[in-house]
Amino acid sequence: MTIVERIKKLCENRKITIAELERQTKMPNGTIRRWDKSMPSVDKVKIISDYFNVTVDSLLTDEASNEEKEFEAFANDPDLLVWYRNLPEHDADELRRLRALWAIVKDERDKQ
Repeated sequence: MTIVERIKKLCENRKITIAELERQTKMPNGTIRRWDKSMPSVDKVKIISDYFNVTVDSLLTDEASNEEKEFEAFANDPDLLVWYRNLPEHDADELRRLRALWAIVKDERDKQ
């Protein structure tokens, strides 16, 4: 999977287009799609990773960490998806807070 395919998947999960992502991250139109032909700069990849609250490595490689896999399983829970999709706006701050919540839940589970 290419970086553009991984970003497209993240956009689909967020229910936004790549064009919307570019507008929200103040990148010129068509920037991300050009990454199929040329490698993006580290600063651009960092902007996207911060937006989706994922690691730069997860954008550049196919291998997700165990924590990211666990978070994805947590986030794909049907009840949680309904709750999340009903949030009025999805932004990086909300995703950071959701990840923090996940860390608390995981920590409590690990203590049991």
